[in-house]
Amino acid sequence: MHGTIESAAKLDALRERATTLPLEQFDPGDPELFRTDTFWPYFDRLRREDPVHYCKDSMFGPYWSVTRYNDIMEIETNHSVFSSASSLGGITIRDIDPDLRRESFISMDPPRHAAQRKTVAPMFTPTHLDNLALNIRKRSAECLDNLPVGQVFDWVDRVSIELTTQMLAVLFDFPWEDRRKLTRWSDIATTIPGPDGLVATEDERQAELAECAGYFARLWKERIAQPPKSDLLSMMAHGEATRDMDAKNFLGNLVLLIVGGNDTTRNTMSGSLLALSQHPEQYRKLRENPALLDSFVPEVIRWQTPLAHMRRTALTDFEFRGKQIRKGDKVVMWYVSGNRDEEAIERPYDFIIDRARPRTHLSFGFGIHRCVGLRLAELQLKIIWEEILRRFDHIDVVGEPKRVYSSFVKGLEELPVKIAA
Repeated sequence: MHGTIESAAKLDALRERATTLPLEQFDPGDPELFRTDTFWPYFDRLRREDPVHYCKDSMFGPYWSVTRYNDIMEIETNHSVFSSASSLGGITIRDIDPDLRRESFISMDPPRHAAQRKTVAPMFTPTHLDNLALNIRKRSAECLDNLPVGQVFDWVDRVSIELTTQMLAVLFDFPWEDRRKLTRWSDIATTIPGPDGLVATEDERQAELAECAGYFARLWKERIAQPPKSDLLSMMAHGEATRDMDAKNFLGNLVLLIVGGNDTTRNTMSGSLLALSQHPEQYRKLRENPALLDSFVPEVIRWQTPLAHMRRTALTDFEFRGKQIRKGDKVVMWYVSGNRDEEAIERPYDFIIDRARPRTHLSFGFGIHRCVGLRLAELQLKIIWEEILRRFDHIDVVGEPKRVYSSFVKGLEELPVKIAA
């Protein structure tokens, strides 16, 4: 108990620091704030006092933070000034060595972006999603039926990771027995190397990504020699805009689709159970009226915000909200802050599963770069909760979650839970 009290006091001190620290010393992109879940008061203060904020010094170098909902949408849609291009640094706060940058359609500007995105879009049409729904329901039921009752287990590993990696294997028509490689590669793609990380050095990270590229290159050769099929790899192998991709563009798009298919759903699947455990009245409301799943799903996606930010690079000098942004400056759009903006969302710090306008959120981005698989993510979350509510009266979170050390991926590494016997 003493350790718990001491830990709580430390977290309170970290949060309190946001009220006393001078604004010019704010570094809201510090991954430690996200690992400890203490970043909220920093963004609250920035939205009030300095909504377009410049951080001069951080582990990621200098950067601008855009923290209000409507300002984020304005940056997101101004492609003539704010670029997504990988050649300028790409879409995350962390700069990658220019020799290691890999282009993907999310890190392209118009008009090139549209052609490559269009190649994989058929995977996410309503008709195809209807077909996938049968598969998702079958796999969800099998997963839930194999969970231990009356025992503590890790929800992230047994449910969130397993179901999302199965879905990725289906989407890519990836060898089933190797499907957990997809989860590993997704984590490696977004991890920050270090002594406590998944890998110690950037060289190790690149070696694992090279393994990913080699594995998929073998599958690519198989698909291109076969008639077109309905998996993502075959779509790209036969697509006019993607069949002649160079090696970096190929791996860039693979990583984009793997991370996009993994992190959004996996972290929201975990976050949904945590949110309901923290708001028992909403859990009760959902059990009493499962029809609320239609609004619960987008609300929990807003609440979790599985990717905390996207980044752009200024193509020219530009004045924005009275601040002078210079050509080449890094501009970070904090979705996690926009999703708590009182000016755009009513009672944003309340988790309300029957919210009147639950899709007013930025978790999937906005404009042409809005997540291509958003409907699939919503579908997976809805089906898993339909199946949970049919089986279990209550699933209890019985310990503190372990959060990811990242200011990009806002997720959970572990979530101890127990299904009541």
